[in-house]
Amino acid sequence: MKIGYPCVNEAMDCSAANTFRLASYSEERLIAAVSANLVCLRRMLEWNVAQGLLFFRMGSGIVPFGSHEINTFPWQTHFAAEFRAIGDYIKANDLRVSFHPDQFVVLNSPSPDIVQRSIQELVYQGSMLDLMGLDGTAKLQIHVGGLYGERELAISRFAAVHATLPEAVKARVVVENDDRLFPLRDCLHLHELTGVPILFDNFHHECLNHGEPMDEALRLAAGTWHPTRDGVPMMDYSSQALGERKGKHTDDLVDDLFRDFLTNLRGLDMDLMLEIKNKEASALRAVAILRELGLSAPAPNVPSPPLTLPPDPNAPAKAKRAKKPAAS
Repeated sequence: MKIGYPCVNEAMDCSAANTFRLASYSEERLIAAVSANLVCLRRMLEWNVAQGLLFFRMGSGIVPFGSHEINTFPWQTHFAAEFRAIGDYIKANDLRVSFHPDQFVVLNSPSPDIVQRSIQELVYQGSMLDLMGLDGTAKLQIHVGGLYGERELAISRFAAVHATLPEAVKARVVVENDDRLFPLRDCLHLHELTGVPILFDNFHHECLNHGEPMDEALRLAAGTWHPTRDGVPMMDYSSQALGERKGKHTDDLVDDLFRDFLTNLRGLDMDLMLEIKNKEASALRAVAILRELGLSAPAPNVPSPPLTLPPDPNAPAKAKRAKKPAAS
């Protein structure tokens, strides 16, 4: 069982999401941003390995405008060696990585333009995993999409588009149950139509379900993963923020709730991504709990890389994370 956190190490002095405005696009800016992003990504992975955090969701913005028509630079060949080196490090240290494309990736949209741009984004993000030399156990996590007033048609439209995806992308796509529109039951129906694995989200299931107990829901979702093609099932873990609107993720791991959740696994192996605001801080506590319960390997006896380095005058400033727009 692996524990991870998404995209950003809050304590580290670098960002793997350096970017620039579309109006300022140039090959020089692109090369500088991607170079800095890959260096920071490697630093985060090395720090994670030293802590025994062996699951990491990489940010989608490693290559600014990676799927945009303005980006005609051959970044795949220019940075081939750097991507391959990161992939070699991931494999050598038994890391698990994934991407979670942004909410504008909607395969079941009635708009052909949105569908086409969604496919292009999946191809871009999947190509980074390909460049790293990673197999199909490195996944692209998406949602079913919009309801558009007709549930069955929305699911069928996803299935039809899924069938047209390039095989390399199709092998990586997994679908997450959400907390507003498409619960586990719908995702299981989609799996019957497409074979797409279900990345289970415990908190979303608590918010939206058809009465399936947590332990049963976990096994239903895990049963959609092929043991070799897909690997150990991935899932997202979080809990409700106290005193906030229903569905708001907690800022910090609630240890007792996490321990209680683990009792539902009953021997089921899952790789857990913590969707919790303080990211690596909660991940460190979670992996310590797993070690205490004998569910994770002891802490590795390797030096921990520094979280801060002397400033590089040529490096881009750490990118500020934009506030997420409200879900529609």
